[in-house]
Amino acid sequence: MAMQQKQFEEDKEDWLITYADAITLLMAFFVMLLTFSKFDIPAFEEAAAAIKSNLSGRQETSPIQLLRIDVQDVVYNMQADQVVKVRTDNKGVVIDLSSSAFYVPGSADIREEAVPVLEKLTQALLAPRYQLYVVEVEGHTDDDPINTDAFPSNWELSAARATRIVRFFVDKEMESLRLRATGYADTQPIASNRDLQGNPIKDNQTKNRRVSVRVYPMSKEQRALVDETIAFRAQAKQAAESGKAMPAAPGPATPDEKSDGPAVEPATPAATGQEPPKDK
Repeated sequence: MAMQQKQFEEDKEDWLITYADAITLLMAFFVMLLTFSKFDIPAFEEAAAAIKSNLSGRQETSPIQLLRIDVQDVVYNMQADQVVKVRTDNKGVVIDLSSSAFYVPGSADIREEAVPVLEKLTQALLAPRYQLYVVEVEGHTDDDPINTDAFPSNWELSAARATRIVRFFVDKEMESLRLRATGYADTQPIASNRDLQGNPIKDNQTKNRRVSVRVYPMSKEQRALVDETIAFRAQAKQAAESGKAMPAAPGPATPDEKSDGPAVEPATPAATGQEPPKDK
């Protein structure tokens, strides 16, 4: 009888083994999640759309897929598929614009014939469902050097071309908080500029001369800043119409705003013994 009681107690504790295994697996799973330095947003959204499709019985399209479809429709309708390539990366949608088709050679001036394509792309990106998407413009060149008064190197040229597209978007009333501009010169080619003998590969150089427009969802912090800025603008407009005092601009609180004590006047150059700053 005592032996049966002892075996019964041992059987009751068998669940601890399964429980410990489950806890170990969960811990390993969360450690792997924290280890991942890059998060593949399109893959995540596609998986979420697939799960939703299975649950609802209807075909679901992820936001990134929808964005890519909208941009591709613009490209095909404008018959610009030879000079505009649309793809996805681990963040969102990438729109590659051929520099030879969009810019005057050796400059950041946009060709007149390229303006209608840019206008249609801008209209697609201005859709309400993409208002909380970042639009990051990257300028790229080949490895042929340039040395002009306006562009001493490919760095200035690539940055100017990216900035010119950003200015185009701003002129079309795209929210500036969404925009970024970066110049990479010839540091990120998509194909080798030269062969093993050092001779230029013209077709590859043409591919490398491009401007890439990356469109991807904002982070939680970026969305909060945009929402706060839009609310501030609405309050400022209402205050201006009613003649009231302007509200405080959004942004992080200063040390004086956080403290309960009296405000401290900043030290003057004379008080610190430093020279006053000179005009640049």
